[in-house]
Amino acid sequence: MDFILTAVIVLGGIGLIAAIVLFVCSKKFAVYEDPRIGQVNELLPGANCGGCGFAGCGGMADALVKGADLGSIDGLNCPVGGSEVMSQVADLLGMAIANGEPMVAVVRCNGSCDLRPKVNKYSGLRTCAAMHTCGAGETGCGFGCLGCGDCVGACQFDAIHINPETGLPEVDEDKCTACGACAKACPRNIIELRKKGPKNRRVFVSCVNKDKGAVAMKACKAACIGCGKCVKECKFEAITVENNVSYIDFNKCRLCKKCVDVCPTKAIHAVNFPAPKPQPENPENDERKEETA
Repeated sequence: MDFILTAVIVLGGIGLIAAIVLFVCSKKFAVYEDPRIGQVNELLPGANCGGCGFAGCGGMADALVKGADLGSIDGLNCPVGGSEVMSQVADLLGMAIANGEPMVAVVRCNGSCDLRPKVNKYSGLRTCAAMHTCGAGETGCGFGCLGCGDCVGACQFDAIHINPETGLPEVDEDKCTACGACAKACPRNIIELRKKGPKNRRVFVSCVNKDKGAVAMKACKAACIGCGKCVKECKFEAITVENNVSYIDFNKCRLCKKCVDVCPTKAIHAVNFPAPKPQPENPENDERKEETA
């Protein structure tokens, strides 16, 4: 009995000492967390998509609170929550935010099945990353979309799908939150985040092929050949040609569409513009044609 009692006393003493040590350590090394971080985190959508540039919503909340302490949260934006969530966060932190223009993912490849025929057959792991590692893929273009759908798997919002007829990904702009997950998943960097533009209208070069014109056209009939006609036509210095491919700066573009009309390969796309009005027939021209006949 004395042995058991002694053991109980010793163990109880060790437990008491350990509890005291842990209590002292918890007080001495306690890390203070601003309660506003938790409050901001509750306002964020919790998607943890990384579109804000942080690993998750918790990192974004921490950055917002620190930014508020420094006097500005401009440059920090939650693409999923959008302006509504950011306004709530700004009100909570007592800050003002600049209204950023909404963005959307854009697929910069127009090499559909009929324009970019297959020249090889790939039989390995069916992912864009694996196919890209192995070489040019199944077509002659080493820059265009591989069509395996890595971008589709990366999207948490069901906003991008592969069109079975063209073999290319298509973005549902109503569902797209511009989180950038699809752009990060694409090994060929053909998906870009661009401004939605007024009335959701956009003009962009749907090609990233850096080969010279003749080589690019041999691989894809819709490839940009770097001819520079669009550069000469643009009055706003919004277009540049680098490495044999054109690029339109969406911050400078005024959506005049003149570059679209002069592109010889139709590599420049204009999205959500109204269809051109049919030209009225001229009776005088019809009479002249009849006289000539």
